[in-house]
Amino acid sequence: MSSSENNPVVLVHGWGGSFRDTWQKPGIDALLEDIGRSVLPFNLLGHADQDKPSDPEAYVALPQWFLDRLPSEAPVVDAVGFSLGALTILRALIINPDRFGKVILAGIGDGVFVQSAPNANQKIVDALEGNLSDDDELGRMFSHYGNQPGNDLPALIAIMKRPPSEPIDPATLATITNEVLVVIGDKDFTFPAEKLASAFPNGRLVVLKNTDHFATPDSFPFIDQILDFFA
Repeated sequence: MSSSENNPVVLVHGWGGSFRDTWQKPGIDALLEDIGRSVLPFNLLGHADQDKPSDPEAYVALPQWFLDRLPSEAPVVDAVGFSLGALTILRALIINPDRFGKVILAGIGDGVFVQSAPNANQKIVDALEGNLSDDDELGRMFSHYGNQPGNDLPALIAIMKRPPSEPIDPATLATITNEVLVVIGDKDFTFPAEKLASAFPNGRLVVLKNTDHFATPDSFPFIDQILDFFA
């Protein structure tokens, strides 16, 4: 494992996002390059320029899919993940911690240690399929992001319908010595994240005040945390 400033930084977006929308539009990639860090653009399966399978089973092994597509010329990468990207990086880190240097996990929390119900995402799926209830603000937000121009709605629905992952054992994270920064907004539906951050021997938690899940990537305090972490 290495945390050298020579490691390229891979930026991984969340569900319904892309490298361009999540990282380029706020200028995060350019700001990292300004402090001397090279950036690896990356789009997840089902998004942007990647294949877009509509079978939920295609997304079960997303962490290994991610690892397999990291460039061989960069044996160690630093990484920032948001939401689905953070979940993907977290599980990839468990599979192969030596592939990573420093890691930022944003927009995920202590729910990674809990078994999700088989229909945990059903209300979101209903919203994406046009069956949105009037009082479902979270479903409305997911529907908004899922229907952004360029998105493939059947693929995004398939991601939401993928079989639930096994919960992570905190003892597994206790063996991972990478420096890990967990960043979460205090209004995020995945809040809190104290257990997640403290499960890593070299983990640290930053809570963004008055910040919800979807506002995290554009948050100036979040961007400041990224730049400080990789400076």
